[in-house]
Amino acid sequence: MLDILSMRKIIHIDMDAFFASVEQRDFPELQGKALAVGGSPNGRGVVAAASYEARKFGVKSAMSSKTAIQLCPHLIFKQPRFDVYKDVSNKIRLIFKRYTDLIEPLSLDEAYLDVTHDKMHIGSALEIAKQIKKAISEELNLTASAGVSINKFVAKIASDYQKPNGLTFIGPSKIIQFLEKLPITAFYGVGKVTAKKMHQMGIHHGIDLKRFSEHEMIQHFGKSGKFFFHIVRGIDDRPVQSNRVSKSVGVEDTFAVDLNTLEDMQSEITILCEKLSKRIQKSNKKGRTIILKIKFADFTVITRSKTLPNYIDSLNEISTNAIEILNKIDMQEKRVRLIGVTITNFLEEPSSSTVINQLRLF
Repeated sequence: MLDILSMRKIIHIDMDAFFASVEQRDFPELQGKALAVGGSPNGRGVVAAASYEARKFGVKSAMSSKTAIQLCPHLIFKQPRFDVYKDVSNKIRLIFKRYTDLIEPLSLDEAYLDVTHDKMHIGSALEIAKQIKKAISEELNLTASAGVSINKFVAKIASDYQKPNGLTFIGPSKIIQFLEKLPITAFYGVGKVTAKKMHQMGIHHGIDLKRFSEHEMIQHFGKSGKFFFHIVRGIDDRPVQSNRVSKSVGVEDTFAVDLNTLEDMQSEITILCEKLSKRIQKSNKKGRTIILKIKFADFTVITRSKTLPNYIDSLNEISTNAIEILNKIDMQEKRVRLIGVTITNFLEEPSSSTVINQLRLF
């Protein structure tokens, strides 16, 4: 049973094909074209984002360039401009702040907003979502999809319901019926592995999920089972956290040509660590744990980490430790196609409200 008295007004804003849309906006010759941001036409690298024209062919983010080309031979590749995307993201955030200070960014292109008590005293979350979408369109020449409901889970599902440029409101009286009919694969938090297991249990839609008790769900899915039990009933008490801080900051790069010498790998790690140290210092953070990620030419991936006795943020400290980790790995003459460096285990600063976004270099 939903508690009417404690209901909040939550909006989830999700930019439409954000990276690709910014490129098409800034370069008119790319408009209407099948575009991939990230990756390369020689089949190397990974797609960071795909335009809707490319998505019609099955191209999507995190897909290898090789697969993307097979699906869409005329695909155009554009290298990412993360500084531009972050600048646009900041402008979007300023639009949000006209209405509320309770903003929880999930990434550069999406965020939750709690407008239960909006700054402009509009009172209607649906009207606020309309105004935000209009401002993004008129001021930034981009489109966003919005979901409006009483909690984060339903608002997020709603924002994806009528993409692109959609606006979906799921009010209290419609939530249970909506979730019961929703395919389990559309539930936020249900990935491929979980969906497969649910299908084997006869769970295909929300109404099937409701046949299982909380105890049974926990037995099958651990802590996630408790979450699934509640959200299919429209229960999600998670607040919008305006001071949400990422637990880690990292960079990674996929190389046009596989690396096969230790010297080349050390050189690339130094370049990555330079970018990483700048981000760490800019955010006034220091971390104790360095994580090195390596993807080999056969696509196998390993990660190795090192936790230090002191907190670090400088290029020399980060790169020295990352290279030390590398030197201890038995490469077995394997070729390397990707390296990533991440720093985590931050020095806690309770007063900080800085939001850090992990960006990837492709």
